[in-house]
Amino acid sequence: MKTPKRILPLVEDGLVDEVISQLMSGKEATVYVVRCGDAIRCAKVYKEAAQRSFKQAVQYQEGRKVRNSRRARAMEKGSKFGRKEQENAWQHHEVDALFTLAKAGVRVPEPFGCYDGVLLMELVTDENDDVAPRLNDVAMSAEQALEDHAVMMHYIRLMLCAGIIHGDLSEFNVLVDEYGPVIIDLPQAVNASANNNAERMLLRDVRNMNLYYGQYAPELIETQFGEEMWGLYQAGELTPETELFGVVEAIEQSADVDAVLDEIKAAFEQMQENQARIQAAEED
Repeated sequence: MKTPKRILPLVEDGLVDEVISQLMSGKEATVYVVRCGDAIRCAKVYKEAAQRSFKQAVQYQEGRKVRNSRRARAMEKGSKFGRKEQENAWQHHEVDALFTLAKAGVRVPEPFGCYDGVLLMELVTDENDDVAPRLNDVAMSAEQALEDHAVMMHYIRLMLCAGIIHGDLSEFNVLVDEYGPVIIDLPQAVNASANNNAERMLLRDVRNMNLYYGQYAPELIETQFGEEMWGLYQAGELTPETELFGVVEAIEQSADVDAVLDEIKAAFEQMQENQARIQAAEED
């Protein structure tokens, strides 16, 4: 196919020899199958910030550190240079996450480098050397669902032990090859210890996996691996070898009725103020 404009510099530098086909187009990037010498790989071309449809990117970036103080100040001010550096940080964050997770034992595509907004990485294939399907396109037995769910919980635990939460994990961000699940798409990966949304995102990631595999093994739907992992992580007791059971004991505590009533009253007063402002605006 015709070489996309963003990949041309890689062709000119000899990093890519041929663009074979477009693999997919998502909310933050378009992925192509490319030939690099004798190897078939994929090139992930990140979309510019104005073209990305990834919502609430700011909450994912909370807690990410920028080593260069000049770049950090520019990013905070939102200058042209700062916006460019923000884009570079967003793109290279996935490369860093891939290397970190591979070292931790999580199955992810092998990265080969990020060049001007284009990430070259391993093309995950099946036993026939075709592009591996997404989890969403795979049907399985109850036994296979239980096995693969256990693998995914293990990977999520390893990720959390490495200080990373995927943040957007679903059946659309997992490939399945002959050896099992492979986690993909990590530009939004969250810093587990420095992001205020970390717990919520971890629980959502685990819930998505429970619901998907629960289609084939319903007993997985109500498991509480996310809550169990987060509780152990906060207590400093989570390790790659920690045995998980998917059950969390409920802590019984008496409800503070007065506090609940105060919150209801405050919410009602806020609603009245909002309605008054809307009515005033309509009259004006």
